Amino acid sequence: MTEILERATELHFRIWTEFTTMPGLRLTREQACRLFGGEPNEVVDALQDLVDAALLSRVGSYYIRADFGSFTA
Repeated sequence: MTEILERATELHFRIWTEFTTMPGLRLTREQACRLFGGEPNEVVDALQDLVDAALLSRVGSYYIRADFGSFTA
């Protein structure tokens, strides 16, 4: 986790902020690239960094918050 914080970019924070403010958000790679703009490879790399840091999970073709299952109504 500290490793990602050391090299986190504005894009990492932007992606994490979106998932934090909308806990049920689920995005495909293509949707994330459109939403966050920038170069597709940079967006995909940032998403993978967040998965590696256990902040996001990849379920099928979707990226979701890693702790999404812990939310209750």
